[in-house]
Amino acid sequence: MARTPPLTALVALACAGPFLWLAYLIVMELDMPGVALGADPGEAVVHYLGEWSMRALLLAFSMTPLYRLTRMTAFAQYRRQVGLWAFSYVVVHLLAYFYFYLQFEVAALLEDVFERTYITAGMLAFFCLLPMAITSTRGWRIRLGARWKQLHNVVYVAVLAAILHFFWFTRDQFGEVVFYAVWAVAAWGVRIYFKRTGTAKARA
Repeated sequence: MARTPPLTALVALACAGPFLWLAYLIVMELDMPGVALGADPGEAVVHYLGEWSMRALLLAFSMTPLYRLTRMTAFAQYRRQVGLWAFSYVVVHLLAYFYFYLQFEVAALLEDVFERTYITAGMLAFFCLLPMAITSTRGWRIRLGARWKQLHNVVYVAVLAAILHFFWFTRDQFGEVVFYAVWAVAAWGVRIYFKRTGTAKARA
């Protein structure tokens, strides 16, 4: 089944939804300070983007398992699009943290990376996702050949690092951490099952 413009637009709109809602909250905050984003708008923006980065990353990680379980080609066709949206949320989350918390001071960022474990884990997740985003095109897949699959297997490290980042940062939101961890393990388990049984072509 070929991609259709309406479905492509619908997927893009769904993925952009949290960004659009945040834009609305920011407009509301500018009009009525303290109403939409609370006492510390910068912190609220960073946390909001962090939560949606986690959800978007897990959704992207789940596209292949969903395709293998349902055989619905849409999951395979829009896997790259969802993955790039997830990376976008991670990038904007990182930029928001860099601006609101560190005022773009590189020295402060390096200090956080080496002294705060949750920042270390978050940066590890980002640097795992970066080469995946860069090489996500068909052209890169052809150029890299078998190495493309090996490179994109780093998504497992990225997901684990993201969950540790969330856990070490929040600590008091145990239920939410467990939910994300179970989600990741379920998607991971489906991938491993199909790779071991050989009932589907393994694709990271």
